[in-house]
Amino acid sequence: MQLKHKIAALSILPLLLAVAVVCALVLFQNQRLGEQQAKLIESSILASKQAELKNYVEMALSTIAPLYDSKLDDEETKRKVLAALGRFSFGSDGYFFVYDRSGRNLMHPRQQELVGKDLWNMTDPNGLKVIQALMQSAEAGAGFQRYAWQKPSTGQFAAKLAYVVMLERWGWMLGTGIYLEDVDQAILQVRGEVASGIYTTMLAIAGVALVAVLLVFASGLTLNVSERRLADRKLQLLTQRIVSLQEEERSRVSRELHDGISQLLVSIKFQFELASHELASGNPNAQATLDRGTERLAGAIGEVRRISDDLHPSLLDTLGLSAAVGQLVAEFEQRSGLKMLYSNGLGESDPDDSVAVALFRVLQEALANIERHAAAQSVHISLDGDDASVRLRVRDDGVGFNPRHLDSIKGGGIGLRNIRERVEHFGGRFSLLSESGGTELDVTLPARAG
Repeated sequence: MQLKHKIAALSILPLLLAVAVVCALVLFQNQRLGEQQAKLIESSILASKQAELKNYVEMALSTIAPLYDSKLDDEETKRKVLAALGRFSFGSDGYFFVYDRSGRNLMHPRQQELVGKDLWNMTDPNGLKVIQALMQSAEAGAGFQRYAWQKPSTGQFAAKLAYVVMLERWGWMLGTGIYLEDVDQAILQVRGEVASGIYTTMLAIAGVALVAVLLVFASGLTLNVSERRLADRKLQLLTQRIVSLQEEERSRVSRELHDGISQLLVSIKFQFELASHELASGNPNAQATLDRGTERLAGAIGEVRRISDDLHPSLLDTLGLSAAVGQLVAEFEQRSGLKMLYSNGLGESDPDDSVAVALFRVLQEALANIERHAAAQSVHISLDGDDASVRLRVRDDGVGFNPRHLDSIKGGGIGLRNIRERVEHFGGRFSLLSESGGTELDVTLPARAG
């Protein structure tokens, strides 16, 4: 193999490997995000349906209250209550049903053939004894129960969510339910959109990789080897340039990886949350919102920086900034062996999500720098704040350095520059003091992003 071909191969193979890794990480992140959004949409729709069912049952109870509260337990009063409940309906498949404690159906306006029958041991296609499960939910006060039931409008079995209560004096179970096809449709739609976004992303990455490979290969073919010395010199320069470009590209990608992932993922998360709320409320703009979310997923290829963050601020979403910092400190102490002292004065109030993410990222950068360069024995971290601002201080007892000579530090001080740029983005304050015996990083950000 000629030297120029070797150079081209050495340039192309790392590029292809990097693209393959990027593709794998993008695929993993998108799939994980899609599952999170599907679960979020499902829980949101189910919460809305539960509230809707409660309202229906409360309306029915208020309607029959004059008869039930009259303390008349004769058959005529019970007949009037059943007749009043039978007249209630909502939508094409919304109705109320009544059973006694033995499982006998007393009223079913859409399936009259069930009235009077003992359905205590009836099971749905999944093997669930429906009436027994409903009775247990009503007796326990939980109220909600999922099962499969024959839908009157289609005659087919479909997933259903019911809410039941007990009329204790008469021993009746009163309830109603909503079919859940729209929940399944919403989940399928979200997963379809995510799959489409992944496909588009993979195509875009493949296109960029192909162009890059062609450019590298074309550059290799243009090398002039007519004069050996000149060719050797050019090959040396080219080799140095390729290595330099690779390092610069890795540095650029590294900076991008540090900066944008939280904002992009939070934006996409909010987009799908908005779409889920719009779907739950029947807003016709729900499809457009989902489309915008998909477009942002496709745009993730241009934001390769988000790949480096395998700790998306889901930690912040579930625990809040104070607890998330505490967990990060504990994990760092276990991994590095350094003595960690964490002082939390933030209290119950948490800053905006974007501010919390920024502070979390700053702390990650600071701890990474301490682990690589400080040769410290202990680290003290304090988190304080109020409704106006949040302050993070990180102090170590390491060897220190001269902050004015960042460029001479191994790695070029990329982490510290990223911290400064992140703080400036939020209009916060950044202070760095270092000398032999320790370094202190002091960052203050507004609690509410402007």
